[in-house]
Amino acid sequence: MPSLRALECLLAAAELRSVTRAARRLHLSQPAISHQLAALEREAGTALLIRERRGVRLTAAGRAALPEARRAVAAADDAMRIARAVGQGVGGVVRVVCAQSLTVALLAPVLTQWNLERPGVTIALRESTDPEAAFAMLESGEADLLLFPDLGDAGFETTAVAEEEVVVALPARHPLAAQPAIRPRELEGQPFVRFTPENRLGAWIESHLDEVDLRPSVVARTAVTTHAPQLAAAGLGLTVVPVSAVAAGFSGAVRPFEPRWTRRLVAMTTGPRDPLVTQLVSDLRSTGLRVPGDIADQLDRGA
Repeated sequence: MPSLRALECLLAAAELRSVTRAARRLHLSQPAISHQLAALEREAGTALLIRERRGVRLTAAGRAALPEARRAVAAADDAMRIARAVGQGVGGVVRVVCAQSLTVALLAPVLTQWNLERPGVTIALRESTDPEAAFAMLESGEADLLLFPDLGDAGFETTAVAEEEVVVALPARHPLAAQPAIRPRELEGQPFVRFTPENRLGAWIESHLDEVDLRPSVVARTAVTTHAPQLAAAGLGLTVVPVSAVAAGFSGAVRPFEPRWTRRLVAMTTGPRDPLVTQLVSDLRSTGLRVPGDIADQLDRGA
């Protein structure tokens, strides 16, 4: 296979019609460039240049090879340019798998900032409700970064980026909405909006409410994390969600638990982080979780 240096020599000699001038442009000696051209012709099995007293000119084979030689050299230049941009944190793609409810509250503010400051960077985002599937993507190299609640040691490099409260969402006129905070036992017997099995958040929440039997009172199920509080606000009953699942202008009520229930949010990667991933994790930590003001005000009543 011809080297890129040999192709550069061919391009320079063809453009300048002189091996001597091509050598000067490429900062090579004349014997060195002649050696590269000879190696290229051996690889092609035919002459690419005709040496004349006044310089060189392309053969028919040389003219045929020239466009592809230009593309090959340009592609190599592009590869190095892209690699430099990624190394400098100003270009490239970061593949992120994010817990469904965290996209807007945790990731979106940083994405907005990066769109302005790093327009050459693309965040390829996938939302997930299944941590195990996300772990498999990270382990197989299909993802660069996971953003999930801390579920314990998953065998990855883990950095805490924020803390989030788990809350009760309920209709605005529900009797429990009059309380500043809700004890877990008070959920029992109340109509309850639950998550379907494919959304693993439901199993996690119920494992932390293991002293409360919610099964007899389930009135609706949803796979979409942000739909649960909306169903509760519509009057179906109560639900338990991370506060990131509750949007600004929520028409229902949001109350903290007594005692308050929080979870740690983490960024997970494998092996050494490249500059883009390192910067993204740093920005997530400094920005933190954005809770809408009206939702924060409701929760502060229980402080």
